[in-house]
Amino acid sequence: MEDDKGLAQGLEDALTHQRYAVDLAWDGLMGWELAEALTYDLILLDLLLPKLDGINFCKRLRNQGDLTPVLLMTAQNSSSQKVEGLDAGADDYLVKPFEVSELLARIRALLRRGSSTSSPVLEWGSLRLDPKNCQVTYCDKLLKLTAKEYELLELFLRHPHRIFSQSALLDHLWSFDDPPSESAVRTQIKGLRQKLKQSGAVRDLIETVYGLGYRLKSAAPPNDTLSPPQSTPAIANSPTTFNLSTIWKKHRESYLTRIAILEQATKALKTGLLDSSLQQQALEQAHTLAGSLGSFGFSKASQYCREIEQMLNGDTQLSSERIVQLSALLLDINSELSVPDSAVIPSIPLQPTVDVEELSESLTTRLLIVDDDLALAEGIATVANTRKIHTKIAISPQQARTLIAENSLDIVLLDLSFPDSTEAGFELLEELNSHSTSLPVVVFTAKESFADRVKVARLGGRGFLQKPISPSQVLDALTRVLSPSSPTRAKILIVDNEPEILDRIRSVLEPWGFHLILLDNPQQFWQILEQSTPELLILDFAMPDLSGVELCQVVRHDPRWQDLSIIILSEERNRQIVEQVWNAGADDYIQKPLVEPELIARVLNCLERSQLRRKITSD
Repeated sequence: MEDDKGLAQGLEDALTHQRYAVDLAWDGLMGWELAEALTYDLILLDLLLPKLDGINFCKRLRNQGDLTPVLLMTAQNSSSQKVEGLDAGADDYLVKPFEVSELLARIRALLRRGSSTSSPVLEWGSLRLDPKNCQVTYCDKLLKLTAKEYELLELFLRHPHRIFSQSALLDHLWSFDDPPSESAVRTQIKGLRQKLKQSGAVRDLIETVYGLGYRLKSAAPPNDTLSPPQSTPAIANSPTTFNLSTIWKKHRESYLTRIAILEQATKALKTGLLDSSLQQQALEQAHTLAGSLGSFGFSKASQYCREIEQMLNGDTQLSSERIVQLSALLLDINSELSVPDSAVIPSIPLQPTVDVEELSESLTTRLLIVDDDLALAEGIATVANTRKIHTKIAISPQQARTLIAENSLDIVLLDLSFPDSTEAGFELLEELNSHSTSLPVVVFTAKESFADRVKVARLGGRGFLQKPISPSQVLDALTRVLSPSSPTRAKILIVDNEPEILDRIRSVLEPWGFHLILLDNPQQFWQILEQSTPELLILDFAMPDLSGVELCQVVRHDPRWQDLSIIILSEERNRQIVEQVWNAGADDYIQKPLVEPELIARVLNCLERSQLRRKITSD
């Protein structure tokens, strides 16, 4: 429980990377409701909380006989406060600011101390998991699970009402230094379901919530009961952590220099002497800061810089009120950047340090980062090395061309904006797309423009990442591009008479590695269908001359294509349209405007069902 959301989320990141299951509460009453509803192995509690402070929270907890270990956190380093906290029932006390490594050590010590007080057995109807001996039974029949299947089932049982996305399951079940693609989650879910079914389960105990993730099936039989959920136990011998503050401290002055240019432009605005050159410099610095600060944990400062960029991106004459607002934003930025690094910048678990040359020889994936923000590039490179990705950095497109010519690369992470030319990033992307080696490029930019997304897709980009974004998320995206899961190698035929919609779908699906065939003339549909032999069709409902429903009917009338998966898109959703779609034999229906996560989830779902049908047929 922590009311400082920046600190709380930073701690959540650090703890989840250590494979703890974490719930957050922003005030004492919210935390109390969670503590009453769930059983935890440990409570991390701030002393000064709104609505119910840490001292009274502890007293209330102990008065009810709850012996859950409590670790108090506070910025007040006085003996009287420590004594009061410990007398209230806290088990340990940590003074802010603190090192993440010390926090983790204290948590491990408290969990060891209190491990004997918790009830270990988890039950869901006839399913029983005993963490003491790592055994899982269904109707008293022992299940032989892999380590990952066991961890997956334990996580669901400890949080029976929570929906876990694929990325959340990756965060909980795989160590940071060895992250697989999201296909690994689907593989583990499939294996676990099969073993539960083989043991006698009459229904799927793990439910897919399409577009969101997975959870335990809520409609349990009458005899299905669940023991109080508990958080995931600590993992022994946790890896060491790397704090991005190392990179931040190295480059902090360069960011302060960028802010100084914004302050200089603000002073010029006040006197009416802001020229176009200084305005352009200030715009460039605000743009870079908006994309970078958030990646180092300074989310508010990142947002303030984006607001400044919008204010400066216009006339050099601002009203006095807007100038006052601009000055206030700069004060807020400096205020957030003055916060101790440990309270903002998240820690990332790493493998023990090794010799750089020895490490480089063992790395198999080679990444080029093209970004003039050297600090951010170094932060990504440091995390990339923990994932066995060898990284080179270019701070300009010209330098990137040299490195590409001299090195064998697997993928490029490319910013679109450089001080000398806003088109430089697009030009390099176009060059790389025409390169004989077809080097995949993922765009990484602070620009917010759908037109840019479309342009990137047209130029052959394999992904579009919006700054600010954490280094971990960047590398997750790169991993998906380099190692797409088997369903995403599928061939998809998309028919829509609007080129803008085709480009939109392409920009969403292409980074996942699908082979896309785009068709804006439905009259050519049958010819293209037979030539391409796709595994999935995406058809627009309303097109001139031929509708998506009519195309769907044509496909279903041919025995060769009766099992082909079909999704229909429509701007409207009413009973008549839905009936037409299902009566024509479509597998799914998506309403426009398209929502990226929903489109991806439904496409993957259709492809997986199609693969399963083919497997059953072949068997």
